[in-house]
Amino acid sequence: MKPIFDLLRVKQWVKNLFLLIPAFFAGTLFDFENAKVLLLGVVCFSFIASSVYIINDYRDRHHDLIHPLKKNRPIASGKVSLQTAIFVFAFLAITGLTFAFYIDRIFFFLVLFYLILNMGYSFGLKNVPILDLFIVASGFLIRVHSGGILSNVPVSQWLSIMILLLALFIIIAKRRDDLVLQDKIGVDLRKVSKSYNLEFTNSCMTLLSAIILVAYIMYTVSPEVTDRFNNQYLYTTTIFVMAGIMRYLQITFVEKKSGSPTEILLKDKFILITILGWIITFYFLIYF
Repeated sequence: MKPIFDLLRVKQWVKNLFLLIPAFFAGTLFDFENAKVLLLGVVCFSFIASSVYIINDYRDRHHDLIHPLKKNRPIASGKVSLQTAIFVFAFLAITGLTFAFYIDRIFFFLVLFYLILNMGYSFGLKNVPILDLFIVASGFLIRVHSGGILSNVPVSQWLSIMILLLALFIIIAKRRDDLVLQDKIGVDLRKVSKSYNLEFTNSCMTLLSAIILVAYIMYTVSPEVTDRFNNQYLYTTTIFVMAGIMRYLQITFVEKKSGSPTEILLKDKFILITILGWIITFYFLIYF
């Protein structure tokens, strides 16, 4: 069963917790009925996301063989047959879409759009420079807006902007890691890699990190937000955002280990502490 779990990339399901963000900011995350619907939404999105991973691995199976890590993926390594992979893909996609339709019609169309968009990514859009970055980043936006639909919470323009910027920042860091790795092995790991270089990715990350911090500060001090939360001290959480971004830049530029954002999120103690500190501080500021 391990190859099947590896095929699903279960660790990547942590990304689907983005559905909880609107409810967290609205102060309704711990409402039982709301939490139940959101949990079902996370499961649906996890099924659909895994189906996308399978198709992507199927399409990239030959190219993955030249990658020092991806060559061990279930399809590329032959641990899971192509027939089994397609069967699992169909099961996950049909099950996820069926449950999504049952939960909420608008949510269903958002999930369907996510699936179609990422199928397009797997079948060629990933090779279009710049567009490939925005397609991956849009997946996080779709998750957040899906969470807003399920929790009946409008997603503000501030939140949409920050999620998009943060997603782009992390994705470009991952692209940079590919560039560093391919310089070592002397082979292009992605077709689109020819359209990027270290100077470009470094500039983009520097630009995005600055914009993220400014956008977050403006968000926390905006009258709309302070009035809604009835709290003037939200800006104090900026320290955790700043520390987290600085640590991610350190991981990218100094340690050169930004290839797996999920691994960083789950294993880097400094990142975990900043996220936990941000959650606890924000929780007390808006819930008490």
